[in-house]
Amino acid sequence: MSLTRNAESEDLRLMPKSSRWPTVILLAVSGMLSSMQFTLIVPSLPSFSEDLGASAEDASWLVTITLLAGAVGTPVLSRMADMYGRRRLLLVTLGLLVAGSLTAALGPGFGWVLAGRALQGCASSIVPIGISLLRDMMPAGRAGTAIAVMSATVGLGSATGLLLSGVLGSSGLGTAGIFVFSAIGGVLALGGVLLLVRDAGSYPGGRFDMLGALGLSVVLASALFVISRSSWWGTNPLPLAVISGLGVLTACLWVPLQLRSARAVIDLRTAFRRPVLLTNIATFFATAGMFANHLLTAHEVQAPAGIGSGLGLSPVEAGLVMIPASLTMAGLSPVAGMLLNRIDARKVLALGALVMSLAFVFRLFTHGSLAVIVVGAALVGVGTALSFAAMPALVMGYSPAQDAAAANGINSLIRTFSGAATSAVFAFLLSSFAVSAGGSQFLTQSGLSLAFGGVAASCLLASVLALLLPASPRGTER
Repeated sequence: MSLTRNAESEDLRLMPKSSRWPTVILLAVSGMLSSMQFTLIVPSLPSFSEDLGASAEDASWLVTITLLAGAVGTPVLSRMADMYGRRRLLLVTLGLLVAGSLTAALGPGFGWVLAGRALQGCASSIVPIGISLLRDMMPAGRAGTAIAVMSATVGLGSATGLLLSGVLGSSGLGTAGIFVFSAIGGVLALGGVLLLVRDAGSYPGGRFDMLGALGLSVVLASALFVISRSSWWGTNPLPLAVISGLGVLTACLWVPLQLRSARAVIDLRTAFRRPVLLTNIATFFATAGMFANHLLTAHEVQAPAGIGSGLGLSPVEAGLVMIPASLTMAGLSPVAGMLLNRIDARKVLALGALVMSLAFVFRLFTHGSLAVIVVGAALVGVGTALSFAAMPALVMGYSPAQDAAAANGINSLIRTFSGAATSAVFAFLLSSFAVSAGGSQFLTQSGLSLAFGGVAASCLLASVLALLLPASPRGTER
């Protein structure tokens, strides 16, 4: 039986502008809050280790479990949004964020905090669900701008999380203050969604493919675990080998099951169509540029003077260095949206990825001053704003309208894997081109140069792949 909107709901595209844009801002802020969850605790991990009596390796699971939960939850919750209502599942994901934040803030031990972080990870589906709602809500000529603003929250939230971590962690509540902040933000977003967001259209409902969701969870969790713990191959190869084998075996059983299912969690036939597949591959390589910008910039400015181009800044000061890049992403997102309304989204993605590639080439050959690092990071932010605006527009243009949230969920999943892979490559470089100082390891100048060159090549590949896409997809039209 189909689930339809309430009788009093109208076509959201007929909403007056005065009602429409507050909703866009609310959804964008909600998306930023969800993307913060992956970086809010990263600079404060040593404090969590001390407060919870956990080893440094155990404390790192507070990041890994969030990535795992996000990887599993995003495609599942996004698919459920297409089936049972996007507003309804948006409320569910915000509820999970609040519940996870409260569990982590009030829980008596490490296990409770770990469980809370897992629930927080499910909030990553806010962005793809929100983008799908925006496409329903906005007229064809304005949808590109709204989607670009929502997409920019991924990069903006990640950078803001790094900045706020030290401030919140040093509050009177200690590390629990980080989770209290997330809980308050989630409650405010929940209230805003209840007041402002309405659903449009009808949803098919029906029986959800629980077996398919379970199989997908095992495949994604095993793959992301192996990527995020790739350093274990040298010390604990057996667990990784077993988990890899489990993931491969499950995938071999899961793929035929999904191809036969009438209500598959992931429509593999659509996902492997050439335009959708190329878009997601380009997304993977372009997203590496955004994550590398965060990692390498923070690493470069915190390295002691005399090591590479290190400036010896504190974690809080390193977060401040990323503010220009964050402001650039936020400020250019409406411009990116206007470009989407006028030219093919594939050209916007190609341009954004090319700008990122050139920015990393600039960083490869310029070193030694704070001004140069800030300018280089901001230039990457320019390319990120353009690229991230185009990605969801392309995915929705090449996918059926009724699967918009699920298609965006897969694209968001690709971004998550890109972030995990970028972190793994960074860890590999750190193990191969490192010098110790003050009990920590930092990349040598040759290691840093290799990283900049590799990311530049990754973004250039994304630009080329974007140009290979078919022209004029439906994009933000409906």
